[in-house]
Amino acid sequence: MLLVYSRNWWTLALRGLLAVLFGILTFVWPGITLLSLVFLFGAYAITDGVFAIAAGVRGREQSRWWLLLIQGIFGVIAGVLAFVWPGITALLLLGLIAGWALFTGVLEIVAAIQMRKHIKGEWLLALSGALSVLFGVLLLLNPAAGALAVVWIIGAYAIFFGVLLLALGFKLRGLERTAHPKMSPRHA
Repeated sequence: MLLVYSRNWWTLALRGLLAVLFGILTFVWPGITLLSLVFLFGAYAITDGVFAIAAGVRGREQSRWWLLLIQGIFGVIAGVLAFVWPGITALLLLGLIAGWALFTGVLEIVAAIQMRKHIKGEWLLALSGALSVLFGVLLLLNPAAGALAVVWIIGAYAIFFGVLLLALGFKLRGLERTAHPKMSPRHA
């Protein structure tokens, strides 16, 4: 799993950048309509899913590469559903986002636990996973929250989650370059 993440550090960093941009857009347009939020979430989930699938496929020779593949497929499905049913209600949208956040968070915690013996800083992935799980639970516990409050929560979550993924991506970039020459793509 460490090789998958370190070889594809840029996918984590790009996912983080996209999350930060998505979060900023939710703050720039706080009066965003539900339909716009559905499309923003759909675009983000599909893009995030495609990059997770790419990282999983590129790391097929490693054990548990399929976790990234499953995470990516789930993200793409969530994004496609958002586009297929744009008239989705706020309650269904919250459920879709909550389910995606819970699933993604659990997979990231599992990956962090597997990496803890190999690198320092795996807590960044564990923290982003725990944040995803917490976010999903909060959305499930309070589905009737106002649309504006949900937009702010989603924006804050996306920015924080994105910053954590960016930090982890660049940490893994340094690991790939210096720590283990056999992990470098030139030596693979």
